[in-house]
Amino acid sequence: MKIQTVNPATEQIIQNYDCLNEQHVNERLNKAHETYLAWKITSFNQRKTLMLQLAELLKSKIDELAHLMAIEMGKPITAGKAEINKCVWLCEHYAEHAEEYLAPKLIQTEMKKAKVCHVSLGIVFAIMPWNFPFWQVFRFAVPTIMAGNAAVLKHAPVSSGTGNKIEELFLEAGFPEHLFQHLIVDNDGAAKIIENPHVIAVTLTGSGRAGSAVASHAGKFLKKSVLELGGSDPYLVLEDADLDLAAQCIVNSRLNNSGQVCIAAKRIIVLKSIEEELVNKIIEHIDAFKMGDPLDPKTKLGPLARSDLRENLHIQVEKSLKQGAKLLLGGIIPEGKGFYYPPTLITQVKPGMPAFDEELFGPVIAIITVDNEEEGIKYANQSRYGLGAAVFTRDLEKGEHIATHEIEAGACFVNALVASDPRLPFGGIKESGYGRELSREGILEFVNTKTVAVSDS
Repeated sequence: MKIQTVNPATEQIIQNYDCLNEQHVNERLNKAHETYLAWKITSFNQRKTLMLQLAELLKSKIDELAHLMAIEMGKPITAGKAEINKCVWLCEHYAEHAEEYLAPKLIQTEMKKAKVCHVSLGIVFAIMPWNFPFWQVFRFAVPTIMAGNAAVLKHAPVSSGTGNKIEELFLEAGFPEHLFQHLIVDNDGAAKIIENPHVIAVTLTGSGRAGSAVASHAGKFLKKSVLELGGSDPYLVLEDADLDLAAQCIVNSRLNNSGQVCIAAKRIIVLKSIEEELVNKIIEHIDAFKMGDPLDPKTKLGPLARSDLRENLHIQVEKSLKQGAKLLLGGIIPEGKGFYYPPTLITQVKPGMPAFDEELFGPVIAIITVDNEEEGIKYANQSRYGLGAAVFTRDLEKGEHIATHEIEAGACFVNALVASDPRLPFGGIKESGYGRELSREGILEFVNTKTVAVSDS
């Protein structure tokens, strides 16, 4: 089988790749396992040195790497540079904190000594998406490798060139050959990787359908899985909210990466008394997003990554409009080359419409009007997803209470847009997946939490 990458801004073919056969995959996994056996006994100081070298390498190649993202999946060049800088932050964070996160803990018992240790396990297999093609990979690979494991990646077909480039970066930074590998395989090939006895766990960021398939297969072979799936994040705007701040956060969150973000502001739930004012402010902020060539530094909105993604998004918008939603902006596929979709604003969205019930993976802001806070909280939780959420209010105590106790999500921010941060655990509940990435919780997902007890009798 061949994989073809296409520039989503020009629709020109970039590259063709051959998928690896099973024999070749097994050879690569055997080499990864041999490398792991040596890597797991390296010191934290050695791992830290290499990880900081990788961070410096990313800084030095930022223009090249941002350009690669722009042509493979359409990310505006400025946003691509920001993504690489975030990867640098991640590398530096785990270089400094991995040893602390994995430090053994002494437990008082009747034994002479009892401790809980965190030790490496083997090869972790990742299936990663195209929307943040460097960040998503680094988010799994950096803590995995700092914990003493080896890492194997199946990148999204769209980002095959990026996957190869990341493997090159690890090698150039001085990490052992085969410690991080990108394997170009199809879905059947990915299933075979999960089955391989050297692979001890799998992590996936992607759709619910992909997550269900991978988790089922991993479970069949008794392999642990961590899943970060879709989201339909609610942003609850209360009557006393700073509407300028809320509008800015909503637009920046929703239009970032052309709306192709799991934790974007997808359902805006607003009190009826302030809806008109909020909508007007949202429109003002949308005007600042210039759609165009992702290689132009002035561009803030690039194309969607594939033509089928744009087609599916448009169908969801049109169906919502037929069911009674009102179109205020956008909603029309532009003429010409490239898989572009304009910033789109729809109001009067209600349960039963795709814009409420489904994840819309594109630059579409859906406004849902409610009569009171209780109804707003109910609508926020009326979703099969539970990834992120936000609450806007000047009453910080109330906002914290709602975020902590009322909203069903893996992360809830008050007066800020939802964002991932190396210092904070990241992940969802319900059909948004399970397990956590980043921070201490993320590095502990793929280690053996091992009890060691010593008796002197």
